[in-house]
Amino acid sequence: MAKKNKTKKSEEEIDEEDQSKLQEDIEESPSESKEESSQDEDGENEPSEEDESEDDELDKLTKDLERKDEEIIELKSHIQRLQADFDNFRKQGEKQKQDLIRYANEGLIVKFLDIYEDMERALENSSNEEELREGLELIYSKMKNTLEKEGVEEIPAVGEKFDPFKHEALLTVDSPDHENNEIVDELMKGYTLKDKVIKYSKVRVCKKAKKE
Repeated sequence: MAKKNKTKKSEEEIDEEDQSKLQEDIEESPSESKEESSQDEDGENEPSEEDESEDDELDKLTKDLERKDEEIIELKSHIQRLQADFDNFRKQGEKQKQDLIRYANEGLIVKFLDIYEDMERALENSSNEEELREGLELIYSKMKNTLEKEGVEEIPAVGEKFDPFKHEALLTVDSPDHENNEIVDELMKGYTLKDKVIKYSKVRVCKKAKKE
C-alpha cells in the first residue's frame, strides 16, 4: 500500500512538472511570436536590393532626359544663329550683286570722262579750224584705243558676204560689180564686244535680178 501511494505521488509530481513546462512554453510563445512578427515587419519596411536598383535606374533615366533636353535647346539655339547668319549673308550678297550691276560701267565711264575733258579743252583752246581738227583727231585716236582695250571692235562690212547675225540690210541694189549677197555700202557701222554683237552694221546689199 505504501508502495502504491509512493507511485501515485510520483505521477502527481510528474504531472505538475509537465504542467509547469507547458505553462512556461505558453508564456514564452507569445514573446517569440511577437519577435518574429516584429522581424517580419522590419523586413517589409527595409527596401530590397531590387527596389534600390530600380530607383537608381529611374534616376539615371531622368538625368539622361534632362541632359537630352538641354542638348535639344542648345541645338535649336545654334540653328537659329546659323539661320540668322545665312539671312545676313544672303542680303549682303544681293546688295553686292545690285551694286555690281549698278556700277558695272564705272571703269569705262571714268576713261571716257578723260576723253570728254580732252574734247572740252580742245574746243576752248583751239583758235582756228586746223588746231581744232588736230585736237579732235587726238581725241578720236584716244577714244578708239580705249574701246579696243575694252574689247570693242568694228564689224567688217563692205566687200563681205551679208551675214544676218552681224548685218542689217536696209537697201538692196543690183550691181554688176558685186556678187549676189555681197555688201556694197556700209550706211552705219556695227560693233562687237568680246565676240558679242552689240550693234548691227546697217548695209546695202547686192541682189541680182532673176534671169527669165
